[in-house]
Amino acid sequence: MKRLTINFRTIVKTVIITVTVYFLCVSAHGSTPGQHADLNADTTSDSIEVSLLTCSSGEEVYSLYGHTALRYHNLHNGEDWTFNYGIFSFKKPFFVLRFTMGITDYELGVIPFNIFKREYARTGRGVVEQVLNMTAEEKQTLYNALIENYSPENRVYRYNFFYNNCTTKVRDMIEHCLKGNIVYPEESSYPTYREAIHEYTVGHPWATFGNDLCIGAKADMAMSLREQQFLPDNLKNDFEKARIKSADGEYKPLVTDTRTIIEPQIQIIEKEFPFSPTQCAYILLSISIVIAVIEYKRKRTFIAWDSLIMLTDGIAGIILTVLLFSKHPTTSTNLQVLLINPLPLIYIYNVIKRRKTIYWKFSFTLIVLFFIGAFFQNYADGINIVALSLLIRCWINMRLSASPTSNK
Repeated sequence: MKRLTINFRTIVKTVIITVTVYFLCVSAHGSTPGQHADLNADTTSDSIEVSLLTCSSGEEVYSLYGHTALRYHNLHNGEDWTFNYGIFSFKKPFFVLRFTMGITDYELGVIPFNIFKREYARTGRGVVEQVLNMTAEEKQTLYNALIENYSPENRVYRYNFFYNNCTTKVRDMIEHCLKGNIVYPEESSYPTYREAIHEYTVGHPWATFGNDLCIGAKADMAMSLREQQFLPDNLKNDFEKARIKSADGEYKPLVTDTRTIIEPQIQIIEKEFPFSPTQCAYILLSISIVIAVIEYKRKRTFIAWDSLIMLTDGIAGIILTVLLFSKHPTTSTNLQVLLINPLPLIYIYNVIKRRKTIYWKFSFTLIVLFFIGAFFQNYADGINIVALSLLIRCWINMRLSASPTSNK
């Protein structure tokens, strides 16, 4: 896919999107809003095609991972619907907070296929259709299940990016309505959750940084076959090779035909902040070293610099600490909280007043534990360099606090 690049985003906007609203952004899978219509499809004959729709990645953060939907096409009467489990609303109360805590609800939406197709064509995103090898009875069962699922009391579900998203919901609906069992091709091994999403954030270093900052050690565990199907492309590839095993032991392919509905087109994108997270971390380290050298010569710390570092660390630490209690399963064990936590906000007043405090020794210990934790969890790019910068702050403050002239 060709790309055309224009102007820069500010660092503030990028960090807010990728860190604070990470789960809000990366999990939408390109949902398509639309007016829901009354469904009255004719399912009395086998002139029905049921297809898996796989949409390619977009360049907005929320669409990087693609999208999955179901198409129900009645070739006899022309009815053509798209069932989409990726509908959500930013307008719902406390949406960002609820999403951060893993208690966000998505819902099933239904729109005409031509509207769905037109929207993806407009944004330059490709769509691949896989026609499923289902009997007339199985199609009827699936249709009835979708209609029941679309009723107001059933259409809302508790969303989870890795385990219960718009892709896994479609897969589960199809599997449930088949009389036989789907036999998927097995691989010898599968990547971790972190490795899998990294493949989709190539060229988006700040999105990668935000992802890695928010998810913890559990994201570094290798996935199973079913777990890796949370990504639309993975499910599409597995469906292409899968077979249906009937009760009498007969096999037939799950997909009878694969069509490219829309070819990916040129996308006009905004370039991210020109410096990567690692480059910014090195800039911070350089500044920290220069300031520490000046402080050492003057035998006095710069309160303004300590205050800025502690305030930034503390505010970011609130976000990571909240995520520890989130229902998102991969955020509950995040060793990066040893480095980025609300602790500086507790001690910042004493530091500003140059009062004696145990903060620097305590923080030094946590940072050492953070480095040890790198053996058990993959950290965000550049975060180790940030840790080294904070370690320098701890050392210079402990060193100068022991000097009789440091508090003058």
